[in-house]
Amino acid sequence: MAVHPTADIHPAAIVDPTARIGAGVKIGPWTLIGPGVEVGEGTVVHSNVVIKGPTRIGRNNQIFQFASVGEDCQDKKFAGEPTRLEIGDSNIIREGCTIHRGTIQDQSLTRIGSNNLLMAYVHIAHDCMLGDNIIMANNATLAGHVKVGNGVILGGFTTVHQFCHIGDYSMSAAQAAIFKDVPAFVMVSGNPAKPHGMNFEGMRRRGYAPELIRTLRNSYKVIYRQGLRTAEAIDRLETMPACNEVQLLIDSLKASTRGITR
Repeated sequence: MAVHPTADIHPAAIVDPTARIGAGVKIGPWTLIGPGVEVGEGTVVHSNVVIKGPTRIGRNNQIFQFASVGEDCQDKKFAGEPTRLEIGDSNIIREGCTIHRGTIQDQSLTRIGSNNLLMAYVHIAHDCMLGDNIIMANNATLAGHVKVGNGVILGGFTTVHQFCHIGDYSMSAAQAAIFKDVPAFVMVSGNPAKPHGMNFEGMRRRGYAPELIRTLRNSYKVIYRQGLRTAEAIDRLETMPACNEVQLLIDSLKASTRGITR
């Protein structure tokens, strides 16, 4: 077992000999750290947490009690193959969250970026890919193979169908049921989820200029108010003045595999 001398491991914790524990890590009582787990510098793992491997956790994360991290997935095709979970830096994983490793049917990997807040009882299934600065409110649930972009906010009890893509800076209301891809910046609600404008308040908080917000508002109208098919909307958007945000929106439309939420 490679444990940095500055790590603080409670005597009641169980840490597998193959685990690697970084500098300044704190591990609370009755926590289990299994084989093949790496916990990065400054991460705090509270009591009654289970972390199984192969799992690599970055720096300065906080993992609260009763979280289950790196467990075998719930896919019936899973037969114990070696798969992984990777978690970045400065994430907050609250009570009762469940995060599963990947499957060989995809990239054998579930990945979570950095600076994310996963509130209590969030579930992240096998092969999900999450970016940075995401907020998932209590009981939000991702099925397998879901991709979530940067800056996304998922309201409490949101459910996302397998293989869906959730575009950067999009947002869902509480109890939304998402069965199609959500383009970047778009807000959705309902069951099934439907679009309800863009996250303009979030844009203002991020300091977007009024001109840029108007451009994105017009882009939304192209997608949802002119009766265009998605390919036609992309063609129309590509004739608009170029900017990074509109390109982000276009890219999210092009990346859609399930069709967009309408």
